[in-house]
Amino acid sequence: MTDVVRYERRGPVGLVTMNRPRYRNAQNSAMTYALDDAFTRAVDDDAVRVIVLAGAGDHFSAGHDIGTPERDADTSFPRRAVTWWDHTGKDGADRRYAREIEVYLNMCRRWREIPKPSIAMVQGACVAGGLMLAWICDLIVAAEDAFFADPVLRMGIPGVEYFAHPWVLGPRLAREFLFTGDRFGARRAYEIGMVNRVVPRADLEETAFALASRIAEMPPFGLALAKRAVNLCEDQMGMRAGMDSVFGLHHVAHAHNAEVGTDSLAGLDARAMKRAAR
Repeated sequence: MTDVVRYERRGPVGLVTMNRPRYRNAQNSAMTYALDDAFTRAVDDDAVRVIVLAGAGDHFSAGHDIGTPERDADTSFPRRAVTWWDHTGKDGADRRYAREIEVYLNMCRRWREIPKPSIAMVQGACVAGGLMLAWICDLIVAAEDAFFADPVLRMGIPGVEYFAHPWVLGPRLAREFLFTGDRFGARRAYEIGMVNRVVPRADLEETAFALASRIAEMPPFGLALAKRAVNLCEDQMGMRAGMDSVFGLHHVAHAHNAEVGTDSLAGLDARAMKRAAR
């Protein structure tokens, strides 16, 4: 376990905390695998009935790491979600596809299938790749200062790799969310059913843990089956097949950017994206 993710057990609750507050918990590959270690630890511990995912500091997650000094897109990491070749020795679209199918799409799918209920505890920014981390959780408790956005269309990309938008937001709001790149707040997220609770920032942890403790009283195998039942129904509604299709479109966009411009992100970094959002 690396210090980019902290893990602790509080009674029946396993608390997994992303720990890069200096960079708004931007997700590099080191964090991906540390998260996987922490989730696995919680699943293997029979005393843990519910998992809470949190972000240290003022923000839940600003998304994928596209520019910090600890960005590690060119580093080889162990493959756990899919059996695919290592990306570091490949070129072009092969390199990007091999990495992103592992560390983003299929790692998120792996976490969605965890047999224990999970709750995202969201404050501040939950942007782009941060949405993926919140959306793999079964429930979301948000602070009043939380906001949500997927602005990657500014890069010519049709959404993040784990494309749950139409199922989480509904088709019309998903279009508006993507077409404008605008953010919306916790109250709006509650109104559309994307989050389960909205509370003052000071009450966020207490509320999330109270909900987790209540769920923890239910039979664990029953919870696992209920969770799987809902997941299966979402997939029957096209979620898994839709994600596979959009993942291909996502990589068409990366390849197009690299072919007509300077890089796969249309020359935009985190600062440029922040300026554009203003």
